[in-house]
Amino acid sequence: MFDKLETLEERFELVTQKLSDPDIISDQEEFRKYCKENSDLTPIIEKYREYKTAKATIAECKEILSGGDKELEELAKMELSEAEETLEAVTGELKILLLPKDPNDDKNVIIEIRGGTGGEEAALFAADLFRMYTMYAESKQWRIEILSSNPTDIGGYKEITFSVAGQGAYSKFKFESGVHRVQRVPSTESQGRIQTSAATVAVLPEVEEVEVDINQNDLRIDVFRAGGPGGQCVNTTDSAVRITHIPTGIVVSCQDEKSQFKNKDKAMKILRSRIYEEMEAQRHSQIADERKSQIGSGDRSERIRTYNFPQSRVTDHRINLTLYKLEQILNGSLDELIDALITADQAAKMSGEEQN
Repeated sequence: MFDKLETLEERFELVTQKLSDPDIISDQEEFRKYCKENSDLTPIIEKYREYKTAKATIAECKEILSGGDKELEELAKMELSEAEETLEAVTGELKILLLPKDPNDDKNVIIEIRGGTGGEEAALFAADLFRMYTMYAESKQWRIEILSSNPTDIGGYKEITFSVAGQGAYSKFKFESGVHRVQRVPSTESQGRIQTSAATVAVLPEVEEVEVDINQNDLRIDVFRAGGPGGQCVNTTDSAVRITHIPTGIVVSCQDEKSQFKNKDKAMKILRSRIYEEMEAQRHSQIADERKSQIGSGDRSERIRTYNFPQSRVTDHRINLTLYKLEQILNGSLDELIDALITADQAAKMSGEEQN
C-alpha cells in the first residue's frame, strides 16, 4: 500500500508541475485532463502526508521517552497517544481512498421511475419518489430536468424520466436502483385498509456521445402527436419522438417538449445511457465475484427499500437499516441513508480486497 502511495505522491508532484506549464495551459483538453487527475489525487496525497506527519511524531516522541528527560516525558506521552490515534484513523481512511473508484461516480445521472404493482396508488408513490429525489438534488444545488413523463389524472406518474446534473450525482444516486415498496392507506381507499404498492427506480450514468458510438443506421425514428393524461391532445403537431435502437431493441419515447428537435435530443440522451447500462451489465456479468461484493448491484428487480407510513419508518433491506424518519426522508433528507450505503459498500469492497 505504501509503495503505491509513494508512487502516487511522485505522480501528484509531476501533475502539479504540468498545471503551471504554459504549453499545457494553452491546450484546454490537456489542461482539463491534468486538472481532473490533480483533483482525484489531492485527497489521497493530503491524507498520506497526514499519515507521514503522524509517523514522524510517533518516532520523535519515542526518542524523547528513551532519552530519560523527565520534564519532557509527560508531554511526549500525551503527544504519542494522540499521534497513534491519528495514525490508526488515517490508515483506515487511506485504505478507503485507495479502493478502485467507480469511473461513473463523477457523472450526471438519468433516473427512471415507474409505477409498479398497485395501480393508481403505485403511480402516486412514483410521484412521491420523484419529489423526494428532486428535493434531495435541490439541497445539493444540482440541476434537474424532466426528460419524459406519463402523468395520471390525479397527480401520479405511470413513469417519469429526469436528469440530475451535478458533481458526483451518480456516486450518491447509484444505490437507488431497484424496487421501492410503500405500505400505507391509499387516498383512493375508502375502507382505511393498508395497501402495499411498489415503484421501480433505475439510475443510469449520463454518457457523452463519444462514450457510446451509435450508428444512425441502427435507429428507427418515428414521430407522432403528443397526448396527455386521459388521452386528450396536448399538441396539434407531430412533435413527439420514438427512437428504436434495432440491435438491442431498446425503445425511448419523448413528448414533453413542443419541439420535435428537443424531444429527439432528450430521447437520444436517454438512449445513450440505456445502451451504456446494457454494456456495463454485460461487463459486470464477466466479473460476477466483484459485483457480489458491492452494495446494490442496480438490479431493477431487487426489492431494496420499504416506506411504512403507519409506523413512520423506512427500511433499507440491503443493509438492514431502519430509520423512523419517514417524513424527513420523503422531504429529501437522504444523506443518512446514502452515507450508510456508501460505508457498507466500502466495507464490502475492503473485505474483498483483503481476501484477494
